Amino acid sequence: MFRKYGFIGILLIIFVEINFILKIQPFANWYFPIVWFGFILTIDALVYKLKGNSLISNRFYQFLGIVIISAMFWWVFEFINIPLQNWSYMGMTGLGIWKNLFGFLSFSTVLPALFETVELIRSVHLFDRKKLHKKHKITKKLLYSMMVLGVIFFIAPVVLPKFAFPLVWLSLFLILDPINYLHKQPSIVGHLKDRKLSIPLSLLLAGIIIGFLWEFWNYWAIPKWTYTLPYVGFLKVFEMPILGYIGYFPFAWELYAMYWFVRSLFIQKEPLMAE
Repeated sequence: MFRKYGFIGILLIIFVEINFILKIQPFANWYFPIVWFGFILTIDALVYKLKGNSLISNRFYQFLGIVIISAMFWWVFEFINIPLQNWSYMGMTGLGIWKNLFGFLSFSTVLPALFETVELIRSVHLFDRKKLHKKHKITKKLLYSMMVLGVIFFIAPVVLPKFAFPLVWLSLFLILDPINYLHKQPSIVGHLKDRKLSIPLSLLLAGIIIGFLWEFWNYWAIPKWTYTLPYVGFLKVFEMPILGYIGYFPFAWELYAMYWFVRSLFIQKEPLMAE
């Protein structure tokens, strides 16, 4: 059964698409949370139809936790962007005193949209048979080396912003994923150790799908973001330079690592997408 809220999601997406032309206010200024909650509702309903189980229908409190954590995560990237100035916002004046609420609601959709897309990909068993040919030994030396490299990647863009800015999208993954592995939380390292590629590959595919939709819907919007990327700002697809789309692959792994790290601070139970 396709859940009723899925039809609401479809209607929200259609409304936003039409309103990119009509620009009916105040909805035109609030396109981002409207279209992305519409997307989340639609994909969740589709996952439920395929699996008989979904985040919103069966794990609603977990879904709310993901929404809240998502808003926190993006503020981290906003802070990192202060010295880099890789992206900036325009058209925000129409939001007036509601600008912070718009930011919170917009940022709160990032993680749910990614995880719902991963759930959809896994529901069609696209990568279920994909495995590494042999097991790889995960040593503490490797894990600590990843963490040290992650710290270097985190600091380098601040010191050399024009050259090292892409490293931001790997830094937190390299720091947190080994920590998750050491604390027996779901991790990319752990999935690779088990030779199972379903979650790592699903995350990569979901990352580029969501990235494309972020840029597609952003391009037509009134409040929107634009990019200033040194040396790679050529050949734009919507507002994003084409090479910038590569960043959505590690970004998906980074969000996965960040989620399980934060979740492990409060809940030790196994869960969402663990395998």
